[in-house]
Amino acid sequence: MHPVPIATTKRLADYAAIIGDRRYEELRALAKAAAGRSMLHINATAYGGGVAEILQNLVPLLRDAGVDAHWAVLDAPPAFYDITKKIHNALQGMELDLSEQEKELFQEVARENAAQLTDADVILAHDPQAVALRHFAKDPRRATWVWRCHIDLTTAHQPVWSFLRPFVEEHDASIWTMPEFVRPDLKQKVLIQAPTIDPLSLKNQDMPVSAARAIVRRWGLDIERPILVQVSRFDPWKDPLGVIDAYRLVKVEVPGVQLVMIGSLADDDPEGQEYLDRTRAHAHGDPDVFLFTNLDGVKDQEVNAFQRAATVVVQKSLREGFGLVVAEALWKGVPVVAGKVGGIVIQIQDEVSGFLVTSVEEAAKCTLELLKDPALRRGMADAGRERVRDKFLITRDLRDQLDLVSSLAAPTGRAS
Repeated sequence: MHPVPIATTKRLADYAAIIGDRRYEELRALAKAAAGRSMLHINATAYGGGVAEILQNLVPLLRDAGVDAHWAVLDAPPAFYDITKKIHNALQGMELDLSEQEKELFQEVARENAAQLTDADVILAHDPQAVALRHFAKDPRRATWVWRCHIDLTTAHQPVWSFLRPFVEEHDASIWTMPEFVRPDLKQKVLIQAPTIDPLSLKNQDMPVSAARAIVRRWGLDIERPILVQVSRFDPWKDPLGVIDAYRLVKVEVPGVQLVMIGSLADDDPEGQEYLDRTRAHAHGDPDVFLFTNLDGVKDQEVNAFQRAATVVVQKSLREGFGLVVAEALWKGVPVVAGKVGGIVIQIQDEVSGFLVTSVEEAAKCTLELLKDPALRRGMADAGRERVRDKFLITRDLRDQLDLVSSLAAPTGRAS
């Protein structure tokens, strides 16, 4: 396990104009109650996934609020991430089983990383990769342990969940995105906290439309023609092949439409390159389909520009824990056509701030409706931005974290 350097400094005061005086003062009061406590977040990677993106922005804000907050990532061999990707897929419904050897390696990595734990009042372990750390900690009672699950477990493959559940139940509490995600056989204190986006991060901060269009033009797009954008990992659950199929149906009626698909190749996702290759093959060399990754140089600023320049953002997930990219697009005033799955359904109010769809054909139909109706796009965009302001900005996540630290950590600042 090694610490993630926190180079960014954030000030809660900078968010006051966005969230309003009442919410800002509520946060200051919570910060006063939590001041002096310590917190350690642990996950699998420092870059490339939604959890890493949240922590890059949340940890500096916790520090500004007076919490001694830190972030660490696991040290593990490539085989560990092959196993955890398998676990992830099984928890989302694939019938994949773990061998005894895979279970042993999973636990051995947890044992080795647990030996490097540093003291904190609250330790928050994210997702299956970090779930077994508490089991192997030398003195687990010195901290309050919380497991945060960012995955939709409603159709989890039972043998894999049965392997993980004892590790989960050793925690003092667990955090889930939605009540529907919580396993009915879980015996534990449960908290519901949806993920959030940072409106002041490089990926989400305001950008003039002219600047966004200039960036998009440099990547070969024709900004005078409609642009569809999906931002997500190249992963079967994000259904990139289905997105291309929907785009082809749209193109029959809107021949000038272009499709951009942007994904990060993350350290903890060994299948990413393989599925990117499958997606590229499925595009059949179509010059109006653009596939970009962080390795091409398409990073936060470029994603910001592509989302703002998009006519419609697509997120046709088949399974989804939350889908930060939906909130990102809504915040930027772009209507979204997205899969009616997971945490997406609490972000989009169907036919109000976007469309929720269940098939390629439905995705194409709703996309066409938006492309042909500028007034509908504007109305949905305005509704979506306000919904994100109300429920899915990082200041709400900060509120939950401050409440967690002040309520679960001992009053002395050190768990007994």
